Amino acid sequence: MDNSPWLHELTLRAEELTRRVQERFPEVRALRFVLGALEPVEASPAARSPKLSARPLDDSARSAIDEATSVIHDPALAAAARRLLTKAWRSPR
Repeated sequence: MDNSPWLHELTLRAEELTRRVQERFPEVRALRFVLGALEPVEASPAARSPKLSARPLDDSARSAIDEATSVIHDPALAAAARRLLTKAWRSPR
């Protein structure tokens, strides 16, 4: 994120946002927001774990993700949150 007012807003709302994410994903313990651009992370071949089969995303999951991200007004941030929630939802447990 490269918008200081958004960073401030998200930091002020971190407790509420964490609680809302935890309702669906209890594994989440905390959210941390930082100012800056996202850098791609590349793992070394040795660090990569074997691929597990992702669960399909059904209509109710898509709807829940859309609802959760609809309150985020910044398009880039909303898209990042949507990707994160989609990946978490599809991950095998």
